[in-house]
Amino acid sequence: METIKHHQGNIDAAESSNQPAAASETLEDYTLRFAPRHYRRWTPTVVATSALGGIAYLADFAIGANIGIAYGTSNAVLGILFAAIIIFCTGFPLAYYAARYNLDLDLVTRGSGFGYYGSVITNIIFASFTFIFFALEGSIMAQGLEIGLGVPLWLGYAISTLMVIPLVIYGMKALATLQVWTTPLWLILMVLPMIYLVATQPESIDAFLNYGGESGIEGVALSSVMLAAGVCLSLIVQIAEQIDYLRFMPPRTEENKKAWWASVICAGPGWVVLGALKQITGLFIAVYLIATLLPEDIKLASEPVHQFLGVYEQMMPGWLAMTLAVILVVISQIKINVTNAYSGSLAWTNSFTRVTKHYPGRMVFVLFNLSIALLLMEMNMFDFLNNILGFYANCGIAWIVTVATDIAINKYVLKLSPKVPEFRRGMIYAFNPVGFVSLTLSAGLSIATFFGALGPWLQPYSPLVALVVAIVMTPLMAIITQGKYYQRRGHDGISIPMFDEHGNPTGALMTCVECKTDYERPDMLSTPAVPNASICSLCVSTDSSGKHILPALK
Repeated sequence: METIKHHQGNIDAAESSNQPAAASETLEDYTLRFAPRHYRRWTPTVVATSALGGIAYLADFAIGANIGIAYGTSNAVLGILFAAIIIFCTGFPLAYYAARYNLDLDLVTRGSGFGYYGSVITNIIFASFTFIFFALEGSIMAQGLEIGLGVPLWLGYAISTLMVIPLVIYGMKALATLQVWTTPLWLILMVLPMIYLVATQPESIDAFLNYGGESGIEGVALSSVMLAAGVCLSLIVQIAEQIDYLRFMPPRTEENKKAWWASVICAGPGWVVLGALKQITGLFIAVYLIATLLPEDIKLASEPVHQFLGVYEQMMPGWLAMTLAVILVVISQIKINVTNAYSGSLAWTNSFTRVTKHYPGRMVFVLFNLSIALLLMEMNMFDFLNNILGFYANCGIAWIVTVATDIAINKYVLKLSPKVPEFRRGMIYAFNPVGFVSLTLSAGLSIATFFGALGPWLQPYSPLVALVVAIVMTPLMAIITQGKYYQRRGHDGISIPMFDEHGNPTGALMTCVECKTDYERPDMLSTPAVPNASICSLCVSTDSSGKHILPALK
């Protein structure tokens, strides 16, 4: 019979120096495994506030301004709203699964159509998101440092990269504290200028509503709406970063269920509501500034630093306006880029460990991800923002919509996909054609559309191609395969229940036969190598001999 310990037992042994790097809760933050109950000490409100702090980025202002300048206010706003609806609908099932079962999106993806190795490709998509948006935010901060303090751009890029390392080392514990304490000041600095501008210059509203963009587009053009939406839909992958916080939600009980649901919805798919408002606000300020700038300076209207500085200067002395603009930029950059660095390190570590059977520690990939982001900054990616994000959106939509469709349709409608997500090696197949084929076709066809390979008339609609193909192919592949490739085994060989009386993952502790560390029941499975013993999911992942992998059960 398996050895069980109460969840309030001694867990500090995991941080002793003779344990593997993954055993350190503080530095590794349960990188590749289920987030246990004893570690999830935060209330739903604190988790939600921390998650929403991660969307403090100023890139939304730049995105809104760029698409508005390109396609006009009407087309840009409709594109923003269309993207927001898609992001909310697809984000809901993912956020629920992450919060309910305490898994990050990679672990959810494994059991939702992709398989143990199949989800490596989605991890690369997510890692790309983190360094693209790290570079974007870092560029914005460097612009602020150059304007406010005269720091050269190349040095500003380096500062914005290096300053997040000390903060991201300590994972969720440090991130929760940072996000909760900085959010009020960030909100004040961001919202106050908007209120002032609307109250003192109401004519700016008419100018905003009638703005036709550089091309002077009159009215609504569907192709322009979809081009604008395509850029905004690059943010669909933001739900994965929200989930990196939501996986630490406490168990849902009768006492906290209202706060639990409110937090999951607001901090999960609800992030896009604030995101859409920021994009529209960015365009609003840009239109206001375009009327006051010289023609050669109009490109500055899409840079958030100049946007806020321009409004602050209407409210207060120049020196104070500059100070507040720099403070806002720095706070925003820190809040989002600690999340980008943290989430990117999780994605790279997950992929590397599965492929190589070696766990190098999360910090190795923090530095790796930041190096790529710094290179992008030095290449001045800000000047190609629309093209970069428009292309990336095709990959992001293909992944997120495929997983969301698997959860919503294959699990709950067709009942071909197991409702309880499974992520452990040996319990699921290496590859599941349901998600893998759907993603490949969705991303491939939409990228071909994006580059005009399927005709210029279809080119603006590449986001719709990605969306429709993923929604259609995911259930179709499940029907064709009859759900045969989801689970390799139906039972992990442990008699202890996986869930408590409320349906939450249990907190019972078990000792891993390999690393001699205590982990909670959902992270454990039996091993054929040692009778009546259990092994943790990470030790199975790094088992190069394969002796701990359970045999398949038909």
